[in-house]
Formats: sequence, C-alpha cells, structure tokens
Amino acid sequence: MKNTQQQQAFKKMLLELKAMHEQRESNNQDALNTVELDQNKVGRLSRIDALQGQKMAQALERMRLEKIQRIDGALLRIETNDYGFCYVCGEAIQQERLCFDPTITRCVACSEQDENKYI
Repeated sequence: MKNTQQQQAFKKMLLELKAMHEQRESNNQDALNTVELDQNKVGRLSRIDALQGQKMAQALERMRLEKIQRIDGALLRIETNDYGFCYVCGEAIQQERLCFDPTITRCVACSEQDENKYI
C-alpha cells in the first residue's frame, strides 16, 4: 500500500483498536483470579460455574493478547511500508479486506489456498 493517507488512516484505526483491547485487560482481571474452592463458603455448583467462568475469561484473555500481537505486527508493517501486501505472494490486499480486518496478512487467493489444505 503506497498511499500514505490510507496508511495513516489504517494506523489510526489500529491504534484505536489496540487501545480498546488494552483497556479490556482491566475488565477481565477479576474473572482471571483464582477460584475459591472452600466448600464452606461456596456450593459445589457455584464452584463449577466459577471455574467455567474462569476458563472462559482465560480464553478471552489469550484471544485479546493475540489480537494485540496482530495489531502490533500491522503497525510494524506500516512503518516498514509492507502493510497491505500479502506475505505469501506479495500482491496487494484488497482495501475492503483491510477495512474489515486491518491486521490481515494474506490476500483472498492465498487465504483460500490455505483453507483448502485442511479440507
């Protein structure tokens, strides 16, 4: 992507996404805390619910951290003028695709080829 105006727009979008995901960390901290297993304080079903909630919070936290990594990668690609190009074939990634997910690293054709490997 050679257009610096477009790159700056995507950079702004990515920075806003990153800030949003970083803010979510404080919201998840309570759910990530160790579950109290004292039967005198909490019933069995409540403990199971708490453990399930903790597992879900941990999965969400992993996904949040992965998204931040992808955002950081996209920001780095903007700085090195590699943003908007497929890392497999080197062709330009469609603007609409980048608008949908600004962290995307592959064009449609390469993504489809990768998906077809597992069919």
